[in-house]
Amino acid sequence: MQKKEPFLINRLKSIGFAFKGMLILIRTESSIKIQVFIAIGVTVAGFYFDISSTEWMIQIAMIGLVMSIEGVNTAVEYIADFIHPDHHPKIGLIKDISAGAVFIAAIIAVIVGSIIYFPKIF
Repeated sequence: MQKKEPFLINRLKSIGFAFKGMLILIRTESSIKIQVFIAIGVTVAGFYFDISSTEWMIQIAMIGLVMSIEGVNTAVEYIADFIHPDHHPKIGLIKDISAGAVFIAAIIAVIVGSIIYFPKIF
C-alpha cells in the first residue's frame, strides 16, 4: 500500500498541475491566445472608462467563464481525438457540442460587455 501524502502537500501539487495545464493551454491553443488578447483589451478599457466594482466583478467573471469553458472544450477535443483519432460522426457531434458551449459563453460575454461599455462609449 502506497503512503498517502499530507493534505497540504497534495493540494500544492494539484495547484502546480493546474498551473501547468493553464500554461500549456495558453502556449498551444490559438483560441485561448485570442481570448487572452481580448481579456487584456477589456481590462484596459475597464481602467480607461473607470468601470464600477460591480462591473469589474462581472467582467472578470465573464473572462473566467469563457476561458475556463474553452479549456474544457480543448480537453474534450483531446480526449475525443485520443479515443477515436479517425473521423467519426459521434466524435464530431461531441466536439461540436463542446464548441457550442464555448460559443454560448462568448455570446453572453459580448452581451455583458456591451451592457457595460455601450453607455460609456456612446
